[in-house]
Amino acid sequence: MAFASSRSGDPLPLASLHQLIDLAAGRPPQERQRLLLGVADLYHSVGGQADAPPALTEVFIAMVRAAEQDIRRVLAERLADAAWAPADLMRLLAADAIEIARPVIAASPLLMDADLLALLQDASLEHQVQVALRPDLGPGPARVILDRGEPAVMTALAVNRTARLEARDMTRLVDKARSIAALRAPLTRHPQLSEDQALRLYAWVGDALRQAISQRFSLDASALATAVAAAAQEAAGITPDEAAARLAAKLHAAGQLRPSTLMRALREEKLDLFIHALARLSRLETEALRRALRGDSARPLFLACAAAGLDRAAFPALLREVRQLNHGLPHDPDGEAWRPAERSATQAAYEFRLLTAPEDGPSV
Repeated sequence: MAFASSRSGDPLPLASLHQLIDLAAGRPPQERQRLLLGVADLYHSVGGQADAPPALTEVFIAMVRAAEQDIRRVLAERLADAAWAPADLMRLLAADAIEIARPVIAASPLLMDADLLALLQDASLEHQVQVALRPDLGPGPARVILDRGEPAVMTALAVNRTARLEARDMTRLVDKARSIAALRAPLTRHPQLSEDQALRLYAWVGDALRQAISQRFSLDASALATAVAAAAQEAAGITPDEAAARLAAKLHAAGQLRPSTLMRALREEKLDLFIHALARLSRLETEALRRALRGDSARPLFLACAAAGLDRAAFPALLREVRQLNHGLPHDPDGEAWRPAERSATQAAYEFRLLTAPEDGPSV
């Protein structure tokens, strides 16, 4: 007979462990519960998942599978935050009935992002909501929740103030609030809500939430009016490009258009607004800027940003954001060939026009 040693040095007869399953089967529920909790204590005492014999792990999980729902619920509550429990067992309990799964999904350190993604894909809506509420939820599962677009799950994500949302995913959640009213109140109070996102949210909420946003961010009245006007334009059926052009013009007229607006627009995945804001700041033509974005060199885009007053040190980060939204363009086969010597805004604009002028157009 095979034996393994416990921490106390006493041998564990592994072959006889399987008799516990037969023993449990013939006992009343209360005795089965005590026996299963005793096996859990034994598993912990011999070192948990790090040191427990494989046969003990197998028996432990088999006994849980055979236990009644009430017993599994008691065990799930006891093991919810245990780091020593078998990972396979915690995955089993997380996929069980929601009354059993809830404490495990909420607290188990053994559930990895892959396990949470599997629950989002295959489990019930209640399980998905619990995943969205999980403390310190990672950006991967959060993004999948947004991709799936289930309102109840996204609302739970908005309520979860500890979820690690990336800035562009937070913007996506704010954009969803336009059509999903349940998102608005929790997003208004969300600690990751930025001022730009608050401006966008402001246009879609009622008076009480508008007051809360205004008090929290001390937003400028002209910026609030611009946000409301932009939302009205979208509702009126104006194309995204037209809405972006009008928003850039309103921001410019209100003195709110600055080089930093360019990066904010990209991080909020608003490439049209980036183009029109860049055109306003640089005094360059939008069509020439669109040609620059389709080009085989990043140099014209750099020159346009220099003409707009963007700090040259900020351009590499801006270029990465542009490429993420623009199918990897503009290409830059020569590495950092876009790095010319220091130029004034006027010089940069002049060189930009030289580089982007159509072949059949007038000379600059």
